[in-house]
Order: sequence, then structure tokens, then C-alpha cells
Amino acid sequence: MALQCGIVGLPNVGKSTLFNCLSNAKAQSANFPFCTIEPNVGVITVPDERLNKLAEFINPQRIVPTTVEIVDIAGLVKGASKGEGLGNKFLANIRETDAILHVLRCFDDDNITHVDGSINPVRDKEIIDFELQLKDLETVDSRLLKVKKQAQTGGDKQAKLAFDVLSKYKDALEQGKPARTVTFDTKDELKIADELFLLTSKPVMYVCNVDEASAVNGNAYVEQVREAVKEENAEILIVAAQTESEIAEFDTYEERQMFLNEVGLAESGVARLIKSAYKLLNLETYFTAGVQEVRAWTYLKGSKAPQCAGVIHTDFEKGFIRAEVIKYVDFITYGSESAVKEAGKMNVEGKEYVAEDGDVMHFRFNV
Repeated sequence: MALQCGIVGLPNVGKSTLFNCLSNAKAQSANFPFCTIEPNVGVITVPDERLNKLAEFINPQRIVPTTVEIVDIAGLVKGASKGEGLGNKFLANIRETDAILHVLRCFDDDNITHVDGSINPVRDKEIIDFELQLKDLETVDSRLLKVKKQAQTGGDKQAKLAFDVLSKYKDALEQGKPARTVTFDTKDELKIADELFLLTSKPVMYVCNVDEASAVNGNAYVEQVREAVKEENAEILIVAAQTESEIAEFDTYEERQMFLNEVGLAESGVARLIKSAYKLLNLETYFTAGVQEVRAWTYLKGSKAPQCAGVIHTDFEKGFIRAEVIKYVDFITYGSESAVKEAGKMNVEGKEYVAEDGDVMHFRFNV
């Protein structure tokens, strides 16, 4: 499932450092703007303690985690919507992603320059918001010109619906609000809205890049961001990217955990970020479990059993008969598939079953 999160932000806020921690890729990280010109794509393993726990009971030949794609996109500057800097490339790259990880610099360091000369994460956020909103407004105005006449003079109901959707977006964008703040009541409206692919309609998480001393509780800069985004229904994550790069240098799990304990973290920021990115993309996980492999599979939240089966192979969806479902908690409680069956805890589900995060599933199909 090739859904992607794009890492965005102004130059020199720590995007590439964070990306390198996430993927161990070699995105150039340097103290000057535009060091990342082509988007770097990393396929990141999603940490999931449940997968390892299942493997402890089954002792399979291999364990296969699920993944999420992270894209490191070139830094944006003022005027990007008009093509300034690498604006057109930035906007094209971000349009192809499904969610946004917006990195904000929330640390002081005289050795790392800031393109605007001072540290102000709220201002930085607003610069990018403004450029994305301008581009969206340009898109909306262009579409409105095409449907306005049909909506006002003709009997085209679809054009009227499109006009109403576009008008709502235009009102919000002109007030400086992102498209994601606009709500719609019907499936038809939502369908039109989704087809616009507006930049500010994408779900966003603000990643506050802090110094090591602020990695646990944040700092004044983080509080400023929290206040600025309180009406956006957006998540905030605190990460010390430089500290994360130091953690990545350790060879063993034990060494990494010891370092985390020293700085007061229960879990690395990278692990928290990956999990949050997964949720931001509206993804959930089900498992298949057998002696050959225990594997995590990704599906869109709300998917029914046949669509989940199709993640493994399209034939599974086409010839779907039923799904044998064990809840993760029951599998761990009873210790094996046979014990779960004996306890009457395995359910047989049909085509209308909506998968739940953590389900252990076995599909029956016939093609």
C-alpha cells in the first residue's frame, strides 16, 4: 500500500536529519538551503510490539513487519506558490503525498543558520501555510471559473454541487484557514472535495524539533506551536532530531535503550513518529500467523474483510469466501490458534465484516 507521508518545512529546520534517522538513507544534511533537491523516499518499518509477541508464541521461520513510506521534500521559502526558490518542485512533490509531517525548528543554535535570521516556529508554520493556501486558492478559483456558468444557468446538478463545494473552500482559504477545516455533509460533496487534491486538505502533524534538554517535556517554542494549532485538530509530536541521530549510531537495542533511559525517554522519537505517521495516513494493521511466517499487513481503516484479503493478493479478494478472525488479545491469552478454537473464541466472518486493528486473520477463498 504505497501511501506516503511527506516531510516538509523551511530550510535548516532538521528535515533531512530526521529523515536520515527514520530511514538510514543518505539524504544530504548540510547547513545551507536546498541541500535536498530531489525528494528522498524511505520505506520505513513500523514498530509493533504485537508482532513480536505473536512470534514468541508461534516461533515462525520469519517475521515480516508492515511499512510506511516517508518522503523528504526540498525546503520551501516565501514566494514558493509563485515559483520562488524550488517552489514549483516542492508543491508538485507535496501534492503526490497523502499526509504531511511539518517539521518546525524549536531549538536555539547559533551554528545553524535560519533563513529568516531568528527562531520563530509559529512564523515558520505560517509561511508554509500561506504558500500552500495561495496555491489551493489558485486551484479553487480556476475550477470555479469552469463550473460557475453551468451551475447558475444550466440544470447541471453536479456542477451546482461542485460550485457549492468550491465556494466553501474559497471562503475558508480567503480567511487564511486550511482546506482541512471545511466539513461536508454528503458523500457526493466529499467525493468532489477528494478529487480536488488540495494541498491544505491533507492531514498534518506538526513535528517540533527540539534540543535534547527539551526532548521529554518540550519548551516555550513548543507551547507557542501548541497554541497556534489548537483549532486545527492537528497532532503535535516533540522530537530531538540531533539526539535521534545519536541514538541511531548505537549498534544494539540494549545500548539504545540505555541511552533513552539516560535522557528520560521511554521510546525513541523516531518510533513515535513512525507510529503517528501510520495513524495519520488512516492505516491499521491485521496479522497472519503461522509457522512459516508471522506477518503484519496494512489496510485502510474501515476496510471490510475482502479488501483486507486483497492486500495479500487480488485473487483473495475476488474469490473471498470467509475470514477466520481471532482477536489479538484472545490469541495472547490462550497462546495458540488451536487453544483459541477450543475456547470458542475464533469467529467466522463474511464479506460485510469490518476489520479491527490487531485482528489475526486467515482467509478462505476460491478462484
